[in-house]
Amino acid sequence: MELRTLRYFVAVAEELHFGRAAARLHMSQPPLSRAIKQLEAEVGALLFARSPVGVTLTPVGTVLLDEARALLDHAERVQVRVRAAAGVTTLTVGILGDGTDPGMSRLAAAYRRRHPGIEIRVRDTDLTDPTCGLRAGLVDIALTRAPFDETALTVRALRTDPVGVVLRADDPLARRDRLRLAELSDRPWFRFPQGTDPGWQSYWNAGRPREGPVVRAVQECLQAVLWNGTVGLAPLGHDLPAELAVVPLIDMPPSRVVAVWNEGDTNPLIRSFIEIATAAYRR
Repeated sequence: MELRTLRYFVAVAEELHFGRAAARLHMSQPPLSRAIKQLEAEVGALLFARSPVGVTLTPVGTVLLDEARALLDHAERVQVRVRAAAGVTTLTVGILGDGTDPGMSRLAAAYRRRHPGIEIRVRDTDLTDPTCGLRAGLVDIALTRAPFDETALTVRALRTDPVGVVLRADDPLARRDRLRLAELSDRPWFRFPQGTDPGWQSYWNAGRPREGPVVRAVQECLQAVLWNGTVGLAPLGHDLPAELAVVPLIDMPPSRVVAVWNEGDTNPLIRSFIEIATAAYRR
């Protein structure tokens, strides 16, 4: 199996929609569909159950998703080590599903102007690792959201965002101007897999153990709301499908956008990155 094809597969598995996956991969849908069909032929089994509204993983697809993620992570580690040995001047930035944030767009433009000769590599990660691969050595710096275990890390706050609850648009609570957490106590919530940072999971579950589907990616969260009426939290101001709505929560602490890097890392490119990010996110 080629790593490129596995990346295609993971994108479809996380988006559960060929069109959205194609947009995420910056390619058209027909070659993506052909690549997945070829992968299914190589595996000898269907990886997705297709329907007019999207796709779902088959049991075989679920197994391959775990293995593909592990293989792609290992491949990235190899690439990082080889680049370091070759002396290539790069900075690898981890992001957590906020690629459309205008602060990030301003940061990218400002960093290019300041350091036109530096190659920036971006690693987009799922919701199970709020440090975006920093502890595993996959990135130099992460743009993410707190809280999480900050042991041996340095964290710089960039911005705070109010938080709301994501609901189906036809949910009676979706017509409200604002809500309190207590009004959601009897609803199923999405949860993160076992082993996810406890502080991170506690924040997005509003400090209580919850029952509901386990998710790893933003699109999985949204699909859980759409299909099962699951509720979950999200920063306000993000674009949502028309079938979903977000209602502000008046008793939920805001979400902190942060930059984080390994404690003691003296890389001057990181110091410059933090300086530029601080200005970009506070406009």
